[in-house]
Amino acid sequence: MWAALEQVGRDARTGGYRRFAWTHEDAHLREWFAGECAARGQDVVEDRAGNQWAWWGDPDVVRADGTSGGVAVGSHLDSVPDGGAFDGPLGVVSALAAIDGLRAAGLTPAVPVAVVSFVDEEGARFGIACAGSRVLTGALPAERALGLRDGDGLTMAEALQVLGRDPTALGRDDETLRRVTTFVELHVEQGRALAHLDPATSAVAVGSDIWPHGRWRIDVPGTANHAGTTRLEDRRDAMLGYAEAVLAAREVATARGCVATMGKIRVEPNGVNAIASHVTGWLDARGADEGAVRAAVVDLAAFAQARGATLTEESWTGATRFAPDLVRRLADTLGPSTPVLGTGAGHDAGILSAHGIPSAMLFVRNPTGVSHSPQEHAERADCHAGVAALTRVLADLTEAS
Repeated sequence: MWAALEQVGRDARTGGYRRFAWTHEDAHLREWFAGECAARGQDVVEDRAGNQWAWWGDPDVVRADGTSGGVAVGSHLDSVPDGGAFDGPLGVVSALAAIDGLRAAGLTPAVPVAVVSFVDEEGARFGIACAGSRVLTGALPAERALGLRDGDGLTMAEALQVLGRDPTALGRDDETLRRVTTFVELHVEQGRALAHLDPATSAVAVGSDIWPHGRWRIDVPGTANHAGTTRLEDRRDAMLGYAEAVLAAREVATARGCVATMGKIRVEPNGVNAIASHVTGWLDARGADEGAVRAAVVDLAAFAQARGATLTEESWTGATRFAPDLVRRLADTLGPSTPVLGTGAGHDAGILSAHGIPSAMLFVRNPTGVSHSPQEHAERADCHAGVAALTRVLADLTEAS
């Protein structure tokens, strides 16, 4: 499975991946997922947000105890620009391998099991992370999602139409949500906490919580003019204003004890010999303390306003603490030496958890700690340990026998 994914959306120059939502690369990945599930006798159904679910067992059947639904495992297949191979796909491949592991052991779940592949988790194309799970749960209204534009000005609605899909079908899906009683997402660790622990016992950790985080758009106005004939003192250069904002973001984050990143920019008219008339940039801010993150953004907004710029919130996810009972159950299943870690990275598990679905995560050791980069890595043996851990967790949660 890993080899089959290796070249999909890979940039030959950088070695990184460009697997953006609702592109031809995304369509290829969706076909791959459907094929792997069909090979296991699991038909894929899409929810109204475009997320793919492959059930082993019927989640709509009411059991003798009056309950229905089942346990879901999985992650996402899309990437950030020039992303690594592991962020997202490791969780999907491991979920499929865990299904294989249960069957190889002759185990049959007492409740249905789904493998899910969420769409547009990274938000690399349209700017809002976890868009697939947000639309599914109603956290992101369909009307707003369809109006989001990519770097080329194409709306999500138009992107769906290019692929022959019906934009009006997009929306919250309560029927799908009712089917999911528990969700566990395996993911490569995005940091080096596990690398610093005993290598004999720390290949896999249980996730406990996700830091609060958000994204804001900053618009800096200027006046277009000639780069050669306009005196420096006569210029109103939007790029200078943006550069000041980048430095200010670093300063306010340092002062408030959180992190802030401005890694995406759009310049008008974007000419080598033209003074920038407008710069649009994006801020990503996060931290362990929600109040500190919010305060840093307020500080930056005041800085921007004083210079004629504006800061607009595009998404916000508060602190997410995974279901304590589920976290404890996963840790107990994997053994007393299993580390329990929080994370500063957002995930679909956090969106489902915020909606009220008991959710948790497993992290697989990343020896470099690098993520969202071609250098992202996990050792083969650690990946296998992750599959083994997910298989044990799945067997426990489904009371497989």
